[in-house]
Amino acid sequence: MRTAYKCRAYPNPQQAAIFGRTFGCVRVVWNKTLAERRHAWYIEGTPTTYKQADAALTAWKKTEHLAFLSEVSSVPLQQALRHQHTAFANFFAGRARYPRFKTRTGRQSAHYTRSAFRMHGGELRMARTTAPLAFVWSFDEVDLATLDPTMVVISREPDGRWYVTFAVDTGNPEPLPVAGHAIGIDLGVKDFAVTSDGERIANPHHLERKAANLARYQRRMARKQPGSINRRKAKAKVARTCRKVRNARQDFLHRTSTNLVRQADVIVIEDLAVANMVKNRSLARAISDCGWGEFRRQLEYKAARAGRVLVMIDRWYPSSKTCSACGHLLEKLSLSTRHWTCPGCRTRHDRDHNAAKNILAAGRAAAGASPGDVCGADVRRQGPSLPQSAAKQKPLRREP
Repeated sequence: MRTAYKCRAYPNPQQAAIFGRTFGCVRVVWNKTLAERRHAWYIEGTPTTYKQADAALTAWKKTEHLAFLSEVSSVPLQQALRHQHTAFANFFAGRARYPRFKTRTGRQSAHYTRSAFRMHGGELRMARTTAPLAFVWSFDEVDLATLDPTMVVISREPDGRWYVTFAVDTGNPEPLPVAGHAIGIDLGVKDFAVTSDGERIANPHHLERKAANLARYQRRMARKQPGSINRRKAKAKVARTCRKVRNARQDFLHRTSTNLVRQADVIVIEDLAVANMVKNRSLARAISDCGWGEFRRQLEYKAARAGRVLVMIDRWYPSSKTCSACGHLLEKLSLSTRHWTCPGCRTRHDRDHNAAKNILAAGRAAAGASPGDVCGADVRRQGPSLPQSAAKQKPLRREP
């Protein structure tokens, strides 16, 4: 298992200048390789292999107008070619969209493998630099003196902050003790999540709380002359506000996902199509602020690391319209209806709580568990912890 530790870095002026030139060279290699790859495909109809891109990079360094590529470490440039090759493989496999060109105003990063850095006694020395890189280590459970990273990533955010990330290969962690509990989760906008136990996790609305400040800083930036120093300062304020929103959201999602993994052996959620849901212009910002996709990603790797079972049920499963007591299925249920009474058994339902209980029942069926209570049983999946999808369930026809 590969684990990453991200820390704040404080390079000196000489190191910042070297890293800045490295970022620029990485950006040039990425953009020029992408442009030539597109030209070869759309004009000549031939694909570009990694070997061809590597040979082109060697030839670029020998030209007069690209000779500056030899002034920085060659490892980040080679890594940029590998990352682009992987990006196209993911695109053709349907896992990602088409790779885009890099800009100098976004996040900048450079990846260094073992041959381009040295880690000894807690000191990090990067290629083409003389002094060790200063950073703040905040992981007390890991001894920095014995850290043996396989890769180091130097990055700079748009707000000017520097970070260093250590990628370390570790053994599989010990699974958590059996909790003897299963839980279904219904994600929403008003409440971030409602569990089958009746617990409601409030939506903190991180972006909404900073929306006024963010809009004010964006208006100020729009009034500045493009390319001026004042515009650069105003843009840094916008980036800092976005960073605060992003960090607050990440902290909330990490705390919530960790608590859920500790509570239950089986966690069931819906396989939501977030990319399609944000096309709704009325709810796009609210849905994006929730971070459902990141929440699912965190649940997946944390459940696999803790030995839990994460089940994804079909997104078309009518969890809100199905009575969790008798199974009666409503023909229509508007989004504004938050409570409803079952016509079959006259049970009064809270929309979200009822959906969470139905999600749990469908997840138990998909995971192969018994429909009864799983408390006290070892419900960990044997083998790889891959999510499963429950089939769409159709309502049963009642005899007249």
